[in-house]
Amino acid sequence: MKLPNTAHTSRPWRIHEIATDFRLEDVWALPTPGGPDDFPLLVGGIVAGDTAETPSRIARALWAIRWKVGGVLGWDDPDTGVGTRVPTLRDRLPEDLRDAPAGPEFAVLPFTPLYLTDDEFAAEIANKTVHGIMHLSWVPDDTGDGYHGQMAVYVKPNGLLGNLYMAAINPFRHLVVYPPMMRLLEERWREEAPGARASAPA
Repeated sequence: MKLPNTAHTSRPWRIHEIATDFRLEDVWALPTPGGPDDFPLLVGGIVAGDTAETPSRIARALWAIRWKVGGVLGWDDPDTGVGTRVPTLRDRLPEDLRDAPAGPEFAVLPFTPLYLTDDEFAAEIANKTVHGIMHLSWVPDDTGDGYHGQMAVYVKPNGLLGNLYMAAINPFRHLVVYPPMMRLLEERWREEAPGARASAPA
């Protein structure tokens, strides 16, 4: 479920001091109900994910088109990524986060982990269109008797190309990409999270 940005900005996450020049694109409640110690399960599931696993044929086709177009136009070439076109955000981390483990590596998705705490995980991605951040967090339910995951997406578009790209993909992200991704996440969470409750946060 898409949330207002204040659901993220109102909480004292460490990412606020790091992504000051990034735009908070959107915030999502994840269908991952659980207990206070289940955050590592969420992080592990996300880093093991693959766009090819989405149950939606339309979403799989869109991802395939994106990777194909990116390959033809050089959007994802090595010289467009983190450490080449843009410096890694790890250079901005406060000392305590920089000295701690960055978190697990992604199996397939082209993200690089930035930092991991008891209730936050951030990873970055960069190509010719944008520099982006995926932020996962573990937040208490409104009822106070459980927790669930929350995801925030930050972007810094790369000039006109980046702004046009984000404007073009936004309808597809919200209507085609995220809904089946959330359904798959919920299905796997129910199978793999031993303490998960039966329903997602309202």
